[in-house]
Amino acid sequence: MLRDDFAVFILTHGRADNVVTADTLKRQKYSGKLYFIIDNEDDTAELYREKFGAENVIMFDKAAAVARADTMDNICEHRAILYARNESWRIAKELGLKYFLMLDDDYKDILIRWPEGTKLKGKSMVGPQLDGLFEAMLTFLDASGAAMVALAQGGDMIGGVNGGGYKMGLKRKCMNSMFCRTDTPVEFRGTMNEDVTTYTTLGSRGVLFFTFMRCQVTQIQTQSLSGGMTEAYKESGTYTKSFYSVMSMPSCVEIGKMGGSHQRTHHQINWDCCVPKILNQKYRKEKNDAEHRRE
Repeated sequence: MLRDDFAVFILTHGRADNVVTADTLKRQKYSGKLYFIIDNEDDTAELYREKFGAENVIMFDKAAAVARADTMDNICEHRAILYARNESWRIAKELGLKYFLMLDDDYKDILIRWPEGTKLKGKSMVGPQLDGLFEAMLTFLDASGAAMVALAQGGDMIGGVNGGGYKMGLKRKCMNSMFCRTDTPVEFRGTMNEDVTTYTTLGSRGVLFFTFMRCQVTQIQTQSLSGGMTEAYKESGTYTKSFYSVMSMPSCVEIGKMGGSHQRTHHQINWDCCVPKILNQKYRKEKNDAEHRRE
């Protein structure tokens, strides 16, 4: 059984009959606390309570959350996960939690990845393995001093062993699966692309965000599920979505293309211009103590 001061939050809306992440956690025998975070404008609220238990469904006031949030626009479009993300710290505090993990509702697997020859293999983490991973990520969160840490996504593994992402071990990004401390809240901004905008903007100020590249969450294909943010994305496309991060960090984020034969608009981050870096000690010039004092 996982520690008592930790819980998984599944942020969801309008998908009570198809919360893929809940099925995944059950199949992979997650043993800790689990809550479903919904807003009071969700017409399927009662179905959530019937299916998952009223004590496990936490509802927040959408209008109050909107008033507290910086949407970075004036389009009056409130179909956004932004509000649930920001409210999660308040909810965690009210529940008496020290840590929580924010998950979207469309994850079909949580995997460990490892190289085998030229291939990158993967296997679902089940029972003690999954619980142990979550415990280890909380230890990493504390030891690193990061605001949040996350597991990799499928796109981070493109190219397999030689693709570059896996070999990095860590990336400075943090999205989708966010391990958080209740006493160190993070303010997300922007109706869409709120995660990218947050880790680039705060990252540029020295706030640490990390993605651990040895384990991965696998999502249902983007926009294949109804409900949630799908309709908002279909109406405006990823072009509008990506521009929120450009507005916040034009010094390091630009609009580009991603994908193979069917390319789509997506943000591109110039990490050399985005976050401070710690230089390896091998680049340090040797100076005596007297010279250091004079400087």
